[in-house]
Amino acid sequence: MQCEPRQNDVHKKEMMAVQDSMDVLSGKWKICIISSICYYNKRRFSDILNDVDGISNKMLSKELKELEINQLVKRTVLDTQPVTVQYELTEHGLTLQTIIDNLTEWGMQHRKKIIGE
Repeated sequence: MQCEPRQNDVHKKEMMAVQDSMDVLSGKWKICIISSICYYNKRRFSDILNDVDGISNKMLSKELKELEINQLVKRTVLDTQPVTVQYELTEHGLTLQTIIDNLTEWGMQHRKKIIGE
């Protein structure tokens, strides 16, 4: 009988970990932004803006700042004329590669199953 509370504690920690992950990655745009950077390794702001359909400049800026705060994305200002800002995943951000790959594969299979494309 003592195993049940211990298992429940493990489950609670796992559920907390899922919630923590969702807090960092939630919203309509973050996974798409990470995916864009992941695919190309380094991306300029305008490149990400072109990759992510429907996102505004303001929203992209906000989301990139949040990803930076969570140490998933690194922002580099290049000394060019005009100034160029480049984004890349941090070492911590690169740990999301498998998740992005799995989401991509699942999304392609799901689309095929649901609408046949």
